[in-house]
Amino acid sequence: MTMLELRQKISEMQPLTIGEVVALATEYQARVVDVVLLETEIQTELAREEILTKVMEEYDHNIRALEIGLKDGESILLGTVASQLNKIEGPKCFADKMLDDALLFTLAAQVGNHCIGLRPCAGTGDSCPYAGFIKAMQVNGYEAKTVAEIAALILKIGSIFRVGKVTTGCNMEGFGAGAACIAAATAVLEGGTPEQMEKAMVLAMSPTIGVPCTPRVLVPALCTTHVGGAILIGMYAGKMCTKVEMTVNVPFDVMIAMASQVHVESGKYLVPTVVEYMEPFFKRKAAVESLVAEEVKKAEAKQMTETLAKANRLAKEMASDTKSVLNTYGDAVVGGSSQAVGSPTNAARIANKLAKGTIKKVTIELYPELFKRRSINIPGILMGAVFGASTSDYEMYNQAIDKVKELGIAVEIIEGTEHAIQKITIETDEMTGSVDTLNRGGGRLVLREAVPSTAEAIKIADKLGIQLVE
Repeated sequence: MTMLELRQKISEMQPLTIGEVVALATEYQARVVDVVLLETEIQTELAREEILTKVMEEYDHNIRALEIGLKDGESILLGTVASQLNKIEGPKCFADKMLDDALLFTLAAQVGNHCIGLRPCAGTGDSCPYAGFIKAMQVNGYEAKTVAEIAALILKIGSIFRVGKVTTGCNMEGFGAGAACIAAATAVLEGGTPEQMEKAMVLAMSPTIGVPCTPRVLVPALCTTHVGGAILIGMYAGKMCTKVEMTVNVPFDVMIAMASQVHVESGKYLVPTVVEYMEPFFKRKAAVESLVAEEVKKAEAKQMTETLAKANRLAKEMASDTKSVLNTYGDAVVGGSSQAVGSPTNAARIANKLAKGTIKKVTIELYPELFKRRSINIPGILMGAVFGASTSDYEMYNQAIDKVKELGIAVEIIEGTEHAIQKITIETDEMTGSVDTLNRGGGRLVLREAVPSTAEAIKIADKLGIQLVE
């Protein structure tokens, strides 16, 4: 297949999603950057050389802001951290020079943003790692053409996030968009295939889903690890996916579609809570505050005092429920998740000890999230309910379903509607018993009721070393 055929295909399909870019690059055995640039040629009717020149011009202002931050710029939230780091001889934070420089320059862009502003993509947040990474490429010996091609790739990916970001959220700009773009850039620079690049982007985005940001941009320093984290996660994902074979079966287009929807929910429901707890630490300008009515400021001060008191109380309550450092880990949990497997399996273990007689049927009611994750938790629940096996019994975990079938025990799995519910009912030839619990991480659970005896269930949990929580 020729580049002419690829161009024709792009012309028919454009504007392209990232998934389509990857698919076309794979089908036509082309570079991802070639697909991006061919699409731009079609859209703009410009020659490739002119496009690459104009791409770098897109970065000019943000690079200038970066250089101000690097030299002597001062930020209301970050102070002079970039210039301080820049004065350190040799490595700043890491021995890997590309990584170290990308982090330094990204931080400098953050400072520069508060000096002369940045040209935003999805926001000014993701413009920081974009500029930082491109600047790091320039000082680490990459050819100008390569730098411009990577710069174009970043802008293509960034353009999707720019449309997707419709409310507040670092998930769709500094952290989320930044991580995805840096992962793609790193994978390409490492010689990765289009498929490897897509995998890296998906992995990099995953930790960023739902992360809010707005309150943090009024609190000193916190934004640094969001935006710097995009560099760290992106470079890690990009390098790892080009060095090892790993199953990543989520397409990028699905990941970003989900992220865009979670982003909206995060803005509605997560941000208000973050604002509540972070507002006492907002950096305020006296000139602006002088314009605010005194009764408003007094009401805010009262609310902030109450919030801090609540935060201290909650922290103390959590500390009060801890055990010594010699008794902090729970039992090992086969199946990969203490919440999805450990907690329901422990509920089933309690039900097993309450049951008398030969087991005929096990009914499992799980709230929607656990129900969706049934591939990993049902083996654990059955090994606990039927055999009393612990969460660390990996041999039984792998055999439980087959053994239950061999014994002719009926199994019914129900999707519950109540949040966190995990109810295990065991029917035997002598009785019917049940354990009604709520799911908690670390293999812990809330025991609400047990049949035939809640008191006996509590004793069983203590004997088995299963931690019950309120």
